[in-house]
Amino acid sequence: MTTLTIPDGSLFGLDNLPYGVFSTPGAAPRVGVRVGDSVVDLARALGDDVFARPTLNPFMEQGHRRWTAVREQITELVSGDVPDGAVHPVGAVTLHLPFRVGDYVDFYASEHHAANLGRLFRPDAAPLMPNWKHLPVGYHGRGGTVVVSGTDIVRPCGQRKAPGEAAPTFGPSRRLDIEAEMGFVVGTGSEQGSPVSCDDFAERVFGAVIVNDWSARDIQSWEYVPLGPFLGKSFATSVSPWVVPLLALEAARVDTPVQDPRPLPYLRESRAWGLDVDMAVEWNGQEVSRPPYREMYWSPAQMLAHMTVNGASTRAGDLYASGTVSGPEKGQRGAFIELTWGGGEPVGVNGEERTFLRDGDEVAISATAPGTAGGRIGFGEVRGRVLPATGAGE
Repeated sequence: MTTLTIPDGSLFGLDNLPYGVFSTPGAAPRVGVRVGDSVVDLARALGDDVFARPTLNPFMEQGHRRWTAVREQITELVSGDVPDGAVHPVGAVTLHLPFRVGDYVDFYASEHHAANLGRLFRPDAAPLMPNWKHLPVGYHGRGGTVVVSGTDIVRPCGQRKAPGEAAPTFGPSRRLDIEAEMGFVVGTGSEQGSPVSCDDFAERVFGAVIVNDWSARDIQSWEYVPLGPFLGKSFATSVSPWVVPLLALEAARVDTPVQDPRPLPYLRESRAWGLDVDMAVEWNGQEVSRPPYREMYWSPAQMLAHMTVNGASTRAGDLYASGTVSGPEKGQRGAFIELTWGGGEPVGVNGEERTFLRDGDEVAISATAPGTAGGRIGFGEVRGRVLPATGAGE
């Protein structure tokens, strides 16, 4: 038997216990929970075959009551002795995409980000579109291109047209960007024709991950009128490998910013689901931004309510993301188009003036939040490296 030791100040203590899917040499992927610097094999430790699966989906489908009971069971288990064969050093395992992604929706929930992009793209008009403070704006993405942290990202190709060009050209994106976001994983689905209320959020959503919504800004700007993002977004979205349970985020729960005008009744929360999450963006190893999730105008409960108010169904494994997280200060902007003001104000990265991503660049986004034990809990990180475009030229 093994007694787990949790280092002082660990972001993965008993008040966190995030779930992931891991494998060891010669063994199939299965569900584990991170405790300190170890991963506990839940199928072996708890003797439950639902955790021997290669995704979290079968467990998530069992519902909120089961999630609560298993969390209590894990807490008791790892506070004592764990079977030797069930414990693995986190550095010795391979981490996989933790859930089978169904639908993917991306929102645009930061007022700071939306207003900044409005000033960039529409300098002679109001920064926010007329609908923005009445509903969480979003678009449907491509669930099949959601990948786990550590997956290399191939530079996308597509049509792009710079303002000074007479006609569009085809080729690799010249303005490849990132978006630092938080994502929310649906655990219990809902039937078509049955909207999910804001107050049902905690019963439906299993947990949260960090998201990097890679964005080809030149492709996006040419294609998005009139139907919105398409090829400039759908080539890759990266997520962190650890899903922090919503049950671990109670101490991080805060009010959203004041919402004025007051939202319509279906978007009203009896208690707001803002989250006090601190994010950090590293570009080639240098921290360039610290986006604060607490500044997000629309909460994830409101996003889910809006996503289903028309009767759209949800399934276990559906992922929806917050949109770029940005704060009021320049050093809190979560996308490089915003941080460099459209490329006109480069930032220093390891002694170079930089705007958009080059081949070989690596971006890592991490996040922490207050934990119920008085310290902080972590989401790990989402990391990706840009590879050159393949299969298409200028």
